[in-house]
Amino acid sequence: MLIISLFLATLFLAYSNGANDNFKGVATLFCSRTTSYQTAILWGSFTTFAGAVASVFWAGNLVKSFPSQGIFDNAIANVPEIHLAVAITTGLTVLVAALTGFPISTTHSITGALLGAGLVSIGLKVNFAVLGRLFILPLFLSPIIAISLAAITHRLLQTINFKLHLQANQRVVHTCHLISAGLISFSRGFNDTPKIFSLILIIDYFSVQGGMLTIAMAMGLGGLLNSQKIAETMSQKITVMNYKQGLSANMATGILVIASSYFGLPVSMTQVSVSSIFGVGLIENQSKVRVFYQILFSWILTLPIATIISGIIYRLLQ
Repeated sequence: MLIISLFLATLFLAYSNGANDNFKGVATLFCSRTTSYQTAILWGSFTTFAGAVASVFWAGNLVKSFPSQGIFDNAIANVPEIHLAVAITTGLTVLVAALTGFPISTTHSITGALLGAGLVSIGLKVNFAVLGRLFILPLFLSPIIAISLAAITHRLLQTINFKLHLQANQRVVHTCHLISAGLISFSRGFNDTPKIFSLILIIDYFSVQGGMLTIAMAMGLGGLLNSQKIAETMSQKITVMNYKQGLSANMATGILVIASSYFGLPVSMTQVSVSSIFGVGLIENQSKVRVFYQILFSWILTLPIATIISGIIYRLLQ
């Protein structure tokens, strides 16, 4: 029963991840009215699923045991009850956020869930210092860097656009915008699928490829069925934008996602994508600061909420 519960909870987490994250890469397409919501979410879900499937073939050998991120010893982290507590907690936290329209970080939810289970398991022996790298630094750096880079990128594109014929340039921008959104979603699917699968790596009843493919399908389904509130927040409530601003935000997000992967920068893709959208609107005095502060507050609350829920669930499982 524990193994079956862990498998179902991990699929639930994958579904929740898709609901909260699949639209983030394509939010600027709908926000700038480059495409309709239906086209945007289909493109985001398709490219996310493509990235997830690609990870089945190219990243399957890189899947490692579920890491404790340094919060406590990995031997403790790979107890099935901790896996189950983390999967249930993260799935609940991320899905509730998706249904209420708050784009939060799955990675930060997992961090909070690990902390909660660790506190119940070994008490204050958990390594609190590691939270600076996993939670505090990304929370501060992601918005600052993304807002600044998005604003600079938008100014550069404006300068270039003035020197080109608008009508001919618009088609190029639309194409680049669509491709950039797809690449962001593809990279998210490629990176997140192995991470989620690591939760059920201790189950020996199916292959790595089969498990990752099942998770990919759950992620795609979550995006198609429950992305509406996230779409409303990211595409209508943060700012209004045109297609040039949308491309600027996506370029800033793409640059930071690549840089963080290459240089190991402690940034959150969720926070980068939201902050980039806010940044391009801010430079035109179109952003709604109050909405951004509400989202920022939800990011701050992610860790303590996930910690409390995980601690309770792990204690019940014990």
